[in-house]
Amino acid sequence: MCPVAPPGRIRPDVGQRAETIPSNSDLSAPQADGPAIVGHDGCMDLSAGDAFLGLFRWQDGHADVWRAFEHGPTFASVVDGLAEPWVTAGITRVVGVESRGFLLGGAVALRLGVGFQAVRKAGALFPGRKLTVAAAQDYRGNAHELAMQDTLADADVVLMVDDWAERGSQAAAVRQLVELGGARFAGLSLIVDQLNADTRRSLVRVTALLSAADLGDPDA
Repeated sequence: MCPVAPPGRIRPDVGQRAETIPSNSDLSAPQADGPAIVGHDGCMDLSAGDAFLGLFRWQDGHADVWRAFEHGPTFASVVDGLAEPWVTAGITRVVGVESRGFLLGGAVALRLGVGFQAVRKAGALFPGRKLTVAAAQDYRGNAHELAMQDTLADADVVLMVDDWAERGSQAAAVRQLVELGGARFAGLSLIVDQLNADTRRSLVRVTALLSAADLGDPDA
């Protein structure tokens, strides 16, 4: 029997927005709407975006995404939705920035059957030879130096996974790190895309479950 959706705001017009592309296609090509996510038990119930919206809340004007990760079926649906557009894209490594990028990126790497590459912020314990890049300011006005262990190979095709991108400053820095390591940056998989068009184009290819407009008014 298919699981019942968790209580919350379910928007039937919101669907999984990303398509699956052939491994030999242009990763920067325009993207089309795709199908809803099918669960491991064969149930086609909610899209990954709908499942996330069911538990997402605005709290005092701040986005609370953590509830969606506490509910097992919702978390699984979100991870499937993040991974699905990239299953035939030849990804060999997933990269994520601490902290939510670790949570989501590690889970998506498991779905894709590849390894996970951690990106840490300055001051974190991170042994071994590293590459570092100074990221531009994020949405809170903070600028971080990001570090990644220098272990990528020239043949690696790298996908970044995160929960939300507004300015894209960390994603741009991660692309630099990946390319400094000699690998190819394939793009970015998000739950929520709030990027402007120019930033989105600069990140090769961006797929997302939702846009920021789908989340409603934080002051409502």
